[in-house]
Amino acid sequence: MSDSSSQPVTLRTLRRMVRDETPFACLTAYDYTTAKWLDRAGVPVLLVGDTAAEMALGLSGTIHCPLDVLLALTAAVKRGAPQAMVMGDMPFMSYQACDAEAIRNGGRFLTEGLADVVKLEVDASWARLVRKLDRAGVPVVAHIGSRPQRVKHDGGYRSAGRTTAQAKTIIDDAIAMEDAGACMILVEAVPAEVSQAIVEQTTVPVIGCGAGPACHGQVVVLHDLLGLSDWQPAFAPPVAAIGEAMSDAARTWVQKVADRDLGPHPYTMIDTPSTSDQPAGH
Repeated sequence: MSDSSSQPVTLRTLRRMVRDETPFACLTAYDYTTAKWLDRAGVPVLLVGDTAAEMALGLSGTIHCPLDVLLALTAAVKRGAPQAMVMGDMPFMSYQACDAEAIRNGGRFLTEGLADVVKLEVDASWARLVRKLDRAGVPVVAHIGSRPQRVKHDGGYRSAGRTTAQAKTIIDDAIAMEDAGACMILVEAVPAEVSQAIVEQTTVPVIGCGAGPACHGQVVVLHDLLGLSDWQPAFAPPVAAIGEAMSDAARTWVQKVADRDLGPHPYTMIDTPSTSDQPAGH
């Protein structure tokens, strides 16, 4: 869909896919080369998530992802996949401190990060900020349900919306976010009934992350999909074993170096040194 011969994927594209009842895929990406291959595969939406903290930087959690690093990675992904819709993930404390800072940082994602939309982890209480960002021209994807940036507050990662009261709160969050101007909703780790209700009660595209089949789009972390993660979320079983393939390739290279088995050397001398060029005594 998003190869170089096609039109860029925009919000209008996704709205049309929703009308046509055509589900769309989304994957995380954190670098130019990976984005290029995902784009060639036809992945229409790429999320440069704050999961880069864990997957790319080796940090202990997503709340440690630096803003400037994520801006640079987002721009790299957009350069690798210029036709895809690239979603920049606003990291912890890039929008929570004050509205003015949030708007500036959202703008930086569009200008420095080349993002098409930005994602914020929110609930209904963030409606005023979402409205301000929308008014400033920053398209917002409202991330509701399980919100990893609250991991310290919640005492760990957990699912959401599993009681009737919790489900109603999340559905109300979705409605409030659309009313505030959010262009999309991303709902994470909720029962299928909750995402089904969100789809029925809102009009914007809804992306699910472990949220059931009713969502218009589906996103998982690329490393989980490729079998590169040591721990696999239950909703993201791997479809490949790239980690093992990488290890096998690396072991092969280690052995080839040990055996001096490098193949024919590609570089030869252009001219052969004459006897007069040899140092004295030779």
